[in-house]
This record gives sequence, C-alpha cells and structure tokens, in this order.
Amino acid sequence: MYLRVYRIREDAKLPLRAHDADAGMDLFYCPQETDHRLYGSDFCVHPNESKIVPTGIKVEVPYGYMLEVKNKSSVAAKKQLLVGACVVDSGYNGEVFVNLHNVGSTARIIQPGQKIAQAVLIPVQSCEVVDHPTDDLNQNSTRGEGALGSTGE
Repeated sequence: MYLRVYRIREDAKLPLRAHDADAGMDLFYCPQETDHRLYGSDFCVHPNESKIVPTGIKVEVPYGYMLEVKNKSSVAAKKQLLVGACVVDSGYNGEVFVNLHNVGSTARIIQPGQKIAQAVLIPVQSCEVVDHPTDDLNQNSTRGEGALGSTGE
C-alpha cells in the first residue's frame, strides 16, 4: 500500500518511519508564511497553551482508513508537548495540522523541520448506528455500570 503525500511548501518533510517495524511515521513542523511573519522561523508554545502546528503536507488517506496523529514519546516526555485529538479522515484534502498542548512549566520552541508527532494509518470499520428501544445493552457483561476507577487504582 502507498500513502500519497503532497508537499504544500518546498521545505516540508515527508512523513518518515525511522525503522521498518515502527507503527508511526514522524511528522515535522513546516512553517507557513504567516508563521514567519508572526513568530520568525521558530514557533513557541507557552505553558498551558495549545497551538495548531502546520506540517506543510497533504495526505491522501485511503478509503477505509484514518490517519491518527499521536504523541511522539520523546517530544511528550522531554518537552511536555502532548498531541490533542487529531484524526485525518479519508476524503480530507487540506493540510495536516498537529494540535500541540504544552503541559509543562517551560515555554517550548519548535524549529522548522523538528519532529512534533507521529501518524499511524489505522483501518476504520464502518457501522450503522441503531437507536435501541430498551436499556438492556451488554446484559451478559460482568463489569456492569462500573465507570472511572471502578477496578481500583
């Protein structure tokens, strides 16, 4: 299977799998022209701030799949930058952006070409949602209605 990627800007990097067995492909920051005017070439995410970070690429996600943008462990652990909800659906044809949250206490600078997240191509099972008339769902479950923390810490 091929994942077709178009570089919107010349300096955009293609997603890169560092090792053949890696599930995720690294995504990189690629500034937009407005980023250069507002921030210079670097991009700053302050503590408790979220920023939408451009990658400079468009991806043709095959039908029946989604591209899920996830934390890159080194970026999350060392820089306290976490990825917000990021799903790229098949059929979306715009630039891929990464929603980064700085959960640390230090402002973090992101430089052009820096790894910011990883993307995983995941099959999507389609289903039809049915309005069930009675509250008898999962009656054979031993879990019951146990919610957050119900199995202990």
